[in-house]
Order: sequence, then structure tokens, then C-alpha cells
Amino acid sequence: MANIICGDADHFHYRSSTYITEFFQDCDLEFVHDGSTRRIWVAERLEEVLAMPHTGPSSPPDAFVRIIRSVLDKGEAQDGDPDRSAALSAINIVLAREGWEAFYDNHGVGQLRHIATNTIAQPANPHRPLTPAESTRRDQLIVYLEKCSEDELIEEILLPLFRQLGFHRITAAGHKDKALEYGKDIWMKYTLPTLHVLYFGIQAKKGKLDSAGMGKEGSRNIGEILNQVTMMLGHEIFDPEFNRRVLVDHAFIVAGGEITKQARNWLGNHLDATKRSQIMFMDRDDILNLFIVTNLPLPNGALPPVKDAFSFDEDIPF
Repeated sequence: MANIICGDADHFHYRSSTYITEFFQDCDLEFVHDGSTRRIWVAERLEEVLAMPHTGPSSPPDAFVRIIRSVLDKGEAQDGDPDRSAALSAINIVLAREGWEAFYDNHGVGQLRHIATNTIAQPANPHRPLTPAESTRRDQLIVYLEKCSEDELIEEILLPLFRQLGFHRITAAGHKDKALEYGKDIWMKYTLPTLHVLYFGIQAKKGKLDSAGMGKEGSRNIGEILNQVTMMLGHEIFDPEFNRRVLVDHAFIVAGGEITKQARNWLGNHLDATKRSQIMFMDRDDILNLFIVTNLPLPNGALPPVKDAFSFDEDIPF
């Protein structure tokens, strides 16, 4: 596999030291080639990748899946192999020894299948252990969630997250025109493998949701949410793709803080059985874990300040 990544094998792009570093950076790995023998150095990095957290023997680490997809990128087709079928065969000779098989999906993206179980490597489990780099990014996102506004939570966090998770036609109502919101901040839809379409509404709140009689500073009372959820589920939305009005199938209640068990139970007791089954909750931990394991770039406000190369920590002594 190291020979394939270095390009020392037929049908693969040749990579010098600089381009090997760039390759791993494109795979969101912080590896920098130290100038040693390329093949041996890459093999050692692959051992590190395969030792990263993963959910089970039929699910490789996410970083390894990204490496396979990058190696099979159709944009790197070589002369004599325009559809990369020869490259695919060559990489499968290596992967088959470990019980894996690579293939191209309908969109031309390289995928990885476990041969024995016929399972395809899927996006990461948000409850798996995080790598040190992911833990650092998670801490940065926590700080951002503490200071961001409700609109920033929606635009910088939730919209990119749900797009990455496969939802589409994501429309934010925004907070500038409350008259057109009808209890939802976002509506979106998801197409099932059967081609049936489900519609979702999202009511997002920046802080904590609790069941106190009155919302405290930094928190929202769940009673406020009840009216908005009821309005969301009962109001039609217009889908321009089908040119018709449809009802929301499910409602997400998303909080940038904690959603207490008492708040969940209170809302469940005040909704009938039909509406209760339509409600789903996402609190801060859910947002953090999903955002990090799907490998989305952090918002600009969550990144540490870039130090000016021309700034000085001390006064110039002259």
C-alpha cells in the first residue's frame, strides 16, 4: 500500500516528499514527511492510521477510508487507464489479503467493502473514541458554542452539519422575518433508498432547555418549545421541486446546551402519541460528536487567532 501511495506502482500518481505530505493533509492527517525513505515512512504512517479508533473488525478507521478514496480519485487517472480500472485492480490485490475490496459507487467515489460481511464502510460512529486531534477540535468548538449567537449556531454549525449528513433542500427561515418562521428555524428533506422523501423541521435554541417555570439566563423553558413544535408540525411548507405543499414528518429540537431529562419528559407528556413519535432531540454533545467525526471544518470563530508574522511579543529596544 505504501508503494501505491508513493506512486512507485503502475497506474498511480508519483509523489515526492512534498506531495506525500500534501496527500496526507488532504486526508486530514497531520503527517509531515521527514525526508527519510518514502516507502518505509508511509508504511509506518499507515500502521498509525490502522491503529486509530474504529467500531469493529468490519469497520476500518475513518482516516483509512479517506486514504483509499484519495488514492482512487478519478482526477488522478494515468495514461492508459482513463477509468482507473487497472488502478482499482491493483489496489484490490493488496486489500484482498486483509479481507477488503475497493469499488467505485454510482458517483465515481471510491468506497471500501468488507468481503466476509459485505458491509460498506460508513461514516463514523459519533460515539466512538476521539483521536487527540479530534479532541482538540472538539474543545475549540465547545468554546465557540459558548459565545456564538443563535443565528451563528444555525448558519455556521447546523446547516453544514445536516448537508454533510445527506439532507438536502435545506432552507433556513432566519430570525429577521419571524412572521414566516411558523415555529421552525430550518426545514429540509431526506430521500430514502426507496426514493420516498421525508421532511424535517428544526427548532434551534442556543442555550440549555429545562423544565423550570421560567427560563433562566442562558436557558430556555421547554414550554416555549411546545407551542413552536405544535405550530411546526401543523403548518405546511412549499417544496418547489415537487411544486406542492407538504407537512413536516419529523421535528428536531436542537439545543446548543443541555436538554434536561425533565424537559424531554415534560414535552412528551404534553404531546399526543402521534406527535410524540415525530419529535427528536439533539443537544450539545450530539452536535459536537457529529460535527467532529464527520470531519467538517471548524467555523472561523472557533479557530485560534493567527499570529501575525510581523508582530513582536516585546517592545523594540530602539
